[in-house]
Order: sequence, then structure tokens, then C-alpha cells
Amino acid sequence: MNGQTLMLPIRTRTFTAKNVKVNVPYVSGGTSLAAQEKMNDAIGEATQRLMKDQGFPSSDIQQMDGTYEIKTNERGVLSLSLLNYVFTGGAHGNTLQRSLTFDADTGRSYKLGELFKPGVDYKSRLNKIIEAQIKSRDLPLLGPYPGISDDQEFYIADKSLVIYFPLYDLVPYAWGFPYFPISVFEIQDIIDEDGPLGTMMY
Repeated sequence: MNGQTLMLPIRTRTFTAKNVKVNVPYVSGGTSLAAQEKMNDAIGEATQRLMKDQGFPSSDIQQMDGTYEIKTNERGVLSLSLLNYVFTGGAHGNTLQRSLTFDADTGRSYKLGELFKPGVDYKSRLNKIIEAQIKSRDLPLLGPYPGISDDQEFYIADKSLVIYFPLYDLVPYAWGFPYFPISVFEIQDIIDEDGPLGTMMY
């Protein structure tokens, strides 16, 4: 990760169908065509998976809205969240969220474990921090804290790694998505300095 790419131009494509409007971000320059293609393919696949997980296509869908949030777009790191809201009747709709973090120079997409030095027990370290936050914020857990998973959702924002869980997973629906921001400086000894978090530290 050499951080040659500073900021990527992001544009929006909109997919529409009956009761459905999904805005999809795409990278329109700022890096090689191959890297753009890798990132845009991954974003497209994640968007389609979210729609499918929400039941698309289905005549039960009364409303589907897809949006996105750019969390980091600097120093050769692109981190974003895709959100998909669906309403099929009942008391309230449901929102799913997926996040993607890329090396803008290569288009490589990162899983949580790939942000850390090989062989470190990053899970127990992050779990301790999250459990402390649960306690200090007095979050009303629905059950015992399950710990982070191999395919744990996260994004990078400013100088923080933000871990989050789906609706209903940890806390009641009314609390929304539970987010746990962790400063890179709190975990800098286990971060892979050549990865996206390492880039954000300096």
C-alpha cells in the first residue's frame, strides 16, 4: 500500500424497479482501470447480495431504498457502507448494512483479520475493547455478547476502526446499529502497518 492515490472520484448509479430505488457508488477514475474494475465489481456484488437478502425481487416489497456512505476516501484507502432499507408491511421496515474497505491503488478488498499483523489474536483484543464500551455505554444487550466473527462487518473512519453488528443482533431494534469505534492508536501494536489501518496512523 503506497498511498499514491489521494482521493478517488465517486459517482452514483441508480437502479430502479417498482417500489425500488437503489443508489450504487462507483469509482470513476483516480487509479488504474484494473483497480477501478475490482472495486466496482465488489461494490456491485455486495449491492446485489443486499437486495437479494432483503427479498428482491418480490411483490411483497412496498418500498426498497438503497443508499451509501463514504467513510474514508484519502491516502489510498476507500472505505464505504452500503445500506438497504426494505418495507414489506408490519410495524417497521428492516435495514441491512455491508461495508467494504479497499486499497485504492490495487482495488484489493480487506477482511477484518487482514488489517492486522499475521498470527496476532486480534479478536480477543477487539472483543475486550468492545465489551468495555458495552459496559460504559450501558447497552441493553439481548443476550450474551457473541464476540466478533471471521466475516465481521467494519469500516474505517478518520483514525478509527469501527466495528458494528446487524439490527437485532446485540440490542433492541430501537437502538439501531450498534457501532464500536476503536482508535488506531489503541491497537497500533497489532496493526499491519502496510495495510489500510497502518496508512491512517501516520
